[in-house]
Amino acid sequence: MLTQGRRPEELRLALDSLLRQRDVERDVVVVGNGWEPLGLPEGARGVGLSRDVGIPGGRNAGVPGSSGELLFFLDDDASLADEDALERVAAKFERDPSLGLLQLRVVPRSGGRPRRDWVPRLRVGDPARSSDVTAVWEGAVAMPRAVFEAVGGWPEEFMHAHEGVDLAWRVIDAGYRVHYAGDVSVLHPEQADAMPHRYSFFFGARNRVWLARRHLPIPIGILYVASYALRTLPKMRSMRVLREAARGYREGMRGNAGQRRRLRARTLARMTLAGRPPIM
Repeated sequence: MLTQGRRPEELRLALDSLLRQRDVERDVVVVGNGWEPLGLPEGARGVGLSRDVGIPGGRNAGVPGSSGELLFFLDDDASLADEDALERVAAKFERDPSLGLLQLRVVPRSGGRPRRDWVPRLRVGDPARSSDVTAVWEGAVAMPRAVFEAVGGWPEEFMHAHEGVDLAWRVIDAGYRVHYAGDVSVLHPEQADAMPHRYSFFFGARNRVWLARRHLPIPIGILYVASYALRTLPKMRSMRVLREAARGYREGMRGNAGQRRRLRARTLARMTLAGRPPIM
């Protein structure tokens, strides 16, 4: 579990939901991103980081100190809805060795309308419907430790935004399936305002370019970045936000995007057949 310690009530709910899980052996590790987690309940232990290393880096930091063959990443503002959630998740991996990454369904805790980006499909449809996908909402996902190690874990360079896309693409390229489990849920505070924070425009733009540079052939990469720019332009309602996005695109072109891992042709085909070609 990743936390900055700023949401103690939600952290308590999240930890309680993990510690209530039945029919599984749990090893609960709480990563304090820039702080030392103290006062944790029995059954949970902390890993403190001296500085905020970003969301994907914080998730990676908890893995070496944990045990078990199956990893489950949970943000501190999400809590498992049912006491058998992890047992059902584990059963899915046991039944299907081709499964490499799984996202749980996100349900608003207050009973309101779920956010569009909680279901990683172009056509959301019924959020309770399960399907293979090509990206994940990162706040409640599971994957085998062997797959995590094989693909290199979360992309620490990204810091924030689109890390679930990068991880999913690498999992698919390694020959595994990425799946959205509409029948296993986490509860999350309702967010009526779906507009990103200002800093998200920088990271969103930069990391979208980095995704293209890391994984896509140049023509497809250009279409991928262009489609994102056109889709997000209507949300940029101030000059300050426009400057943030422009800085992100500039940093995306000039900065170190990390290791180039061009996706294989069969991976691009699988993504297209799954309903999300890598230009959207």
